[in-house]
Amino acid sequence: MKSSLLAALMCVAVNCQAASEKPNVVLILIDDFGYECVTANGGESYQTPVMDKLAATGVRFEQCHVQPVCTPSRVQLMTGMSNRRNYTRFAHLDPSQTTFGNLLKQAGYATCITGKWQLSNGLEGPSHFGFDEYCLWQLTRRPERYKNPGLEINGKLHDYSQNEYGPDIVNDYAMEFITRKKAEPFFLYYPMMLTHSPYDPTPDSPDYVQGKSGKRKDHNKGHFSDMVSYTDKLIGKLVAKLEELHLRDNTMILILGDNGTGRGTLSKFKSQDVQGGKGLTTMWGTHVPAIGNWPGHFASGKVSMDLIDSTDFLPTICEATATPIPADVKLDGRSFLPQLQGKAGQPRDWLYAWYNPSGGAKAKAEFAHDAQFKLYSDGRFYALEKDEHEKSPLSDGALDTGATTAKAKLQAALKQFEGPRPESFVKRKQEFGGEQELGEDADGVKKDEGSRKKKK
Repeated sequence: MKSSLLAALMCVAVNCQAASEKPNVVLILIDDFGYECVTANGGESYQTPVMDKLAATGVRFEQCHVQPVCTPSRVQLMTGMSNRRNYTRFAHLDPSQTTFGNLLKQAGYATCITGKWQLSNGLEGPSHFGFDEYCLWQLTRRPERYKNPGLEINGKLHDYSQNEYGPDIVNDYAMEFITRKKAEPFFLYYPMMLTHSPYDPTPDSPDYVQGKSGKRKDHNKGHFSDMVSYTDKLIGKLVAKLEELHLRDNTMILILGDNGTGRGTLSKFKSQDVQGGKGLTTMWGTHVPAIGNWPGHFASGKVSMDLIDSTDFLPTICEATATPIPADVKLDGRSFLPQLQGKAGQPRDWLYAWYNPSGGAKAKAEFAHDAQFKLYSDGRFYALEKDEHEKSPLSDGALDTGATTAKAKLQAALKQFEGPRPESFVKRKQEFGGEQELGEDADGVKKDEGSRKKKK
């Protein structure tokens, strides 16, 4: 009897120890936030001390790329798959897909998503994709997101009218979640509402209460600088909460942007003027900041030049958490956990993009690139370091040996993706008729009229 009891107690102890060794995961996706916005990257227009410190004590990536607008990047990030293989239409995640929420929940994680949804599938959508709880904007409607927002929290609609600030509410919910789940492994996916237009005042702006909503098309005025600072502040509050709860050493934090900064938003970057390129397939539309930080587990003060993209985060998280990926889930992403740990890993030689926000059979743009060159499927070839806005395609006669070799490599990459898209996803696009429910266009200015009405 005593030996059986002792064995049982030892088994419980081992299981508890195994559970406690599972790292927590916080994945932060910043809306419309290009590479030039972070001071640690060389940005000179904004204050980002929290992200700068996370970069200085962690790993900062110089070549992280995503899709040029919101939904395409989110679908790739959540599924680890290229848009070419599973993208249906804007503002929609096909319910047949498996996300990192599904995988980590199956692995025993408490899961939560807070912030911006924009993926359709109704009030049950987050649960379907693996999230135990949520506090979201743009789930079944598109009311205001900033001052006096309309949110949906675990199946219920919440409307605010006392000058509450939407990003504060979802950030507070994120901190409440990790407080409640501090004794078990948790996964917090935090697609922030900031820094998307309109560039309205934040609670730290002197005109927050009196200020009116900004002009959505006027990206060179407004409170964008305040919004960047507030984004950094909210991330800092979350990090401080992890430290307060003594969870920081067992929590990996990953941060990236979902696409380039709002179109035309002017910033200083390494003494030069940079205009936000959201919606463009050029560097300033796809190049985003990426930071990984996990004390004692990730390298400290490392800058990686390796290529990574939005499909790589799911396999990286799964490897770091020892979460199995089912054999029938065929990923396009590649784990960059070794690079986060300061090891060589298996760096990519190129990145591939199939881009059409509306979905359908054909890409709006299809290309492969590395850090120096980009080749489109229509034959356009650019030297990115000399032609970041892609104004002057290179002819074969103008190529030196290095460019010739790079072009051949990118041609071989594109050849791997020749042929039609999966028929099932083309048919789904046709079934939906191209409707962009609850969606925004590339400049973030379009609202679906029907989505403005509150659903009861």
